[in-house]
Amino acid sequence: MATTPVFPTEQVLALYPSLAQVQPALAELSSTLVPYQVPAETVLFGENAACQGFPLVLEGEIKVSRNSGDGRSLELYRVVPGELCLVSSASLFRAQPLSAFGITTKPSHFLLIKPDLFKRWIETPAFRNDVLGLFAERMADLTGLIDAVAFHKLDRRLAAALLGRGQQLNITHQALADELGTVREMVTRLLRRFEGEGWVALGREQIKIVNSAALRALVSSHLN
Repeated sequence: MATTPVFPTEQVLALYPSLAQVQPALAELSSTLVPYQVPAETVLFGENAACQGFPLVLEGEIKVSRNSGDGRSLELYRVVPGELCLVSSASLFRAQPLSAFGITTKPSHFLLIKPDLFKRWIETPAFRNDVLGLFAERMADLTGLIDAVAFHKLDRRLAAALLGRGQQLNITHQALADELGTVREMVTRLLRRFEGEGWVALGREQIKIVNSAALRALVSSHLN
């Protein structure tokens, strides 16, 4: 990993204001806390591995996912600047291996707070409240994800995944399958059905939305 020479104290405090109150203070740690810069598709931590630290994202994005036994993965959430990583904090709290893996989706810049320092910082009420608030927010997100996986039909979830990305999607069937936590063959079968209905037009690694209203109607049909 390449590093940058200047410690971005002001940027860190702007994104994570509660760190202004932690001890030891950021100003005391600028010579030992090393900011990392990594390209997209960099694996930052692995499922079932020991947690090496708590990431504070300054630029970019980390996608956190879980693997299934058959090689598929299911995205849990993403961490952007100013947000915190639930999986890392849970692992450090319990001193247990990580329950998911994290990979950058774009070039990213972050600090990695070592476990011992995280445990000292968590004694600061403001930072502790941020982390506990994170648990509440992520729990709501994960509850929604579980609901989607367990109770919504795959065709509705696929229609929802296609919407909101513009009229032309440059994406593979495998990438959609990974997002939805299913297999490529199921996504391909459903997309061909959508094409037969006149809702989409399929090309090589491309999907054109032809009838977004029909897709929205399918998504909302679970309410009826």
